[in-house]
Parts: sequence; structure tokens; C-alpha cells
Amino acid sequence: MTRPRDARWPGALGVLGEVRRTPGVTRAEAARRLGLGSGSATEITARLRALDLLDEVPAPVIGRGRPTTSLRPHPRGPLVAVVEVRYESWRCAVSEIDGRPSTVVTRRHGHGDGHQAVREIADALRDLRRRHGRRLRAVSVSVAGAVRHGRLVQATTLGWDPADLSGILPDESVPLLIGNDATLAGLAEARGGAGVGADTVLHLTVEVGLGGVLIVGGLPATGASGAGGEYGHLPFGDRATRCLCGARGCWDNDVDGRALARHLGAPPPEDPRAYAQEVLARVDRDPRAAAAARRVAEALASGIAGLVNAHDPDAVTLGGMAPLIRTAAEPAFDAAYLDGLMDFRRADPIPLRAVSLGEDGALIGAAAAGLDLVLSEAGLNDWAADLFVTDRSAR
Repeated sequence: MTRPRDARWPGALGVLGEVRRTPGVTRAEAARRLGLGSGSATEITARLRALDLLDEVPAPVIGRGRPTTSLRPHPRGPLVAVVEVRYESWRCAVSEIDGRPSTVVTRRHGHGDGHQAVREIADALRDLRRRHGRRLRAVSVSVAGAVRHGRLVQATTLGWDPADLSGILPDESVPLLIGNDATLAGLAEARGGAGVGADTVLHLTVEVGLGGVLIVGGLPATGASGAGGEYGHLPFGDRATRCLCGARGCWDNDVDGRALARHLGAPPPEDPRAYAQEVLARVDRDPRAAAAARRVAEALASGIAGLVNAHDPDAVTLGGMAPLIRTAAEPAFDAAYLDGLMDFRRADPIPLRAVSLGEDGALIGAAAAGLDLVLSEAGLNDWAADLFVTDRSAR
């Protein structure tokens, strides 16, 4: 038997969605986009205000229009704790329902020292729980590693062993979501960045190796177990090379700072990202650096063309070092991209767009994933029930 929909939420979910899409949107504009009359919009926002979900502040009056209000997260509203674990550091942030994370702590971690990083993250989350209490509704984690069934199963770039990250939770009542960093950055770009307006977005990012995701209709296509999007481990590279992941010929090894070092005859860099930045910065005055950048750009562009042929996206968004690699050897990159496309695509090639959210993409995407849970019908029912219990106990 199908459970009846809660009559409180359909219109309310629409209004909350507009606040997420356009933080600070006016009530009048939200009503127009949703096709709501002014009376319905007023009634819905009043209910959301009573539930500590939205607040309203006077909006600037433009021309002779009627005064309206801007919709903002309620100061006592739900929060998502967001954690991003990168190659050399981690940070913890808090996001209100507008999806704008505010960083509260940033720390460096030793490469390979996952246990210490997990302990520090757990301490930060317990502090947030003490500070915000029941307002903290979920913990959403972005990690530079392969995630399967919500568990970190491989993190070779971090030097970490497979890990159960459930120990970071401040208590068992707070749900935990874990996602790959490139997947979450792609989600953020598709919904609020360079991929806005495209229904199917291929996102690729180069950091230490390459990752990505296919976003369809605003949702990531991550396969049966959630481990999809490991594009860096497609066999687009040298089959003589064994990747740290265990496979041969991974594309990863041909598109980042390690590849640049190899082409320059240098030893493997301790920090491939910093090394790549240094090499790419000198291509205009160093012919050897320019030649190495050209080889990496061609390897990257050829693989992108193959994925465009396979996925047929509306747009491709490029993050991390990828835009810098393209810029450093743009003629070679563009030629390799076109050369790898099927004939029918070349007259109107799929656009390649640099990301617009910068290094905050994965953090914003993790907040979005957490808010998808918190602002679902089930999440809002839980919030309303907790609010009722809290109100009664306060009497």
C-alpha cells in the first residue's frame, strides 16, 4: 500500500527549493516561478516560518511594485555539517538550507595518516553537535577516494587504507552521507555552477589523478554501488604502467603532475598538484615544460572526447587543474579534442566549460547532498516532530 503524501509539504518543498536555487529570492519571485498566487505563497511561507525553516526580511522596493520579502534560512533552522577531505587537508563547515557552507575549521593531515585525521574530524563534529544541538540534521562528507555503498573503499591518493568513517558521527541519531569529491563537485556545478541549464553534464576534475561524474537531471549517475565515475581508471593510458589502484593503463597517470614529471625526466613529485602548477606556470619561457604540457593536454583532451562520444552530454565542466592544462597548451588540446570526436559531432562540438565554483565545488556539493536528505518529505517530518517535542518540553 502506498503511503499517502503529507499535505504540508508539496508547495512548501517548492518554496524551499527556490531558496536553495536562489538564496535571498523574494517571496514574489518564488511564487511567480512556482505558479503560486500571492495568498498561497503567503500561507506557505507562514507555515515554514512557524516550523523554523524560513525567515522573511523586507526586500528592496524596485519601482512602484508592492513591497515583498526576501526568503532566508531561519536562524533556528536545520543545519548540515559538511566535511571535505582533500589530498593534503580537511575542512569542516556548516550549511543552512540555502546551501552556502561556512567553514568552521581547516586542518592539514599527514599523507597516509588517516586515523589521526578521522579523530580530529570526529572532535570537530562533536563540537558542532554541542553548539547546535538538534539543529544538526546530517553529516555529509566529500572524500578524495572511491566510495562504495557509502564506505571509503580505496583512497590511494590520500595514502589511506579502506575506512569505515561512521566513527566521525557525533551520535547515532545523525545520518551520515559519504561521497567522492569529484562526484559532489560535479553535482554542485550542474545545479548551481558552470553546468546550469544543461540536463546531462559530464564533470571531470584533475587533482592527483582524475575523477568525475555524469549528472542527469540534477542527479549523479554513480552506478549500482555508488562507485561509478572513476574515469581516471579507464585504460586510456600506457598499458605498461601499473596504477596504484591495481589496474593497468589508467588515464590517471597521463594527465596530472606525475605525468608532467615523467615527460620532463624528473622523479615522481611529492605533491603532484603543486608540481603541475609550477610546470604549467613556466610554459611560456621553458620549451621543455611546454612540450610536457602539450603531451598531457593531448592525453586529457583525447579522453574527454571519448567520454563525450560515450555519454552524449549537453555540456562538459572541467575542474581542478584541467582548465590550467587546457590553457597551457590550448591549440594542442583543442585539436586533440576535435580529433577524438565522432564525425557528426565536430561541426557543433559539445562545449567544455571551466568550473565556476572554484575549489569550493565539492564542499557545496556535499552540502547539497545533505540538504536533499534533510529537506525531503521524510526529513521535514522528522524536523517537525522534533520541533513539536522541543516546544512541549519547553512549556
